[in-house]
Amino acid sequence: MSGLRVEALGKRYGTIAALEGLDLEVGNGEFIVVLGPSGCGKTTLLRLVAGLEQPTAGRILIGGRDVTELRPGRRNVAMVFQSYALFPHLDVAENIGFGLLVRDVPKRDAAARVREAAKVVGCEELLERRPHELSGGERQRVALARALVREPDVFLLDEPLSNLDAELRVQMRAELKLLHERVGGTTVHVTHDQTEALGLGDRIAVLRAGVLQQVGAPDEIWARPANRFVARFVGAPAMSFVPADGRLGVEGAFELGVRPEHVRLGDEGADARVTLVEPVGSDAFVHLDVGGVGLVARVPAESRPAPGATVRVSVERRHLHAFDFETGERVELG
Repeated sequence: MSGLRVEALGKRYGTIAALEGLDLEVGNGEFIVVLGPSGCGKTTLLRLVAGLEQPTAGRILIGGRDVTELRPGRRNVAMVFQSYALFPHLDVAENIGFGLLVRDVPKRDAAARVREAAKVVGCEELLERRPHELSGGERQRVALARALVREPDVFLLDEPLSNLDAELRVQMRAELKLLHERVGGTTVHVTHDQTEALGLGDRIAVLRAGVLQQVGAPDEIWARPANRFVARFVGAPAMSFVPADGRLGVEGAFELGVRPEHVRLGDEGADARVTLVEPVGSDAFVHLDVGGVGLVARVPAESRPAPGATVRVSVERRHLHAFDFETGERVELG
């Protein structure tokens, strides 16, 4: 039985469609990441599952039970908000246990569950502090503990790492993955950060303008993007696109895509001019003009060419992605 399933889910605000005909199934205990740009419907999906908003079409099932018309309190879901949403006048223990208080869980049982949840996320030393005394990472741990203590059927995480600085985000991403491996639980995590999505999810669901583009394992999303949008959105720097006119050794009525990691600079291939070089630590991103078409190559920093240099560029056929010019859908190269 699936942990969560949405069927033909839709949400409109007047003439604006936030979600359209979304079908998605999340297995029991699975960690799925919903990935997409701002305004694509990610948070709307979470709010619909949580019962904070009502869909204009479709159904929501949790554990096989239709919860579409149920109030939030009867769905047994826990949501971690981007802003953490901690009560400033309550200490950490009271914040974590607030959901148990309103559900009339006996005080002794609630206290034990609060201590256990705090221990799991590593904030057991903070139970007597107030939110203003906590760092961003500590507040995030408290928000996670508050969700965990409720023992929900589904965890809903609304960009919980976006307010953290870069170093802390990497640390919390690893901790979040380890937490899920220890605790389990059906989890839907939304983000616009493709690095976060690739590192966290058992599967990734890519959204664009309220429409599901592709669902698959991170390796599948990376290696076999279903269309041009997914190919360009997942990857940093983004995939480069070139007409299939022979410049990369392939001709046809479609467009070719290639990731920077697969663009080779050497003694063979098409002539290209280096327009920009971006050093990024041990690597460098080399921007190239190949007969009026732009490419980006990722190369070791010590072997980067100088801006203005002329180089030769090649790409192995197995690393090329082809997309239909009109529809943008993936085309298999023969």
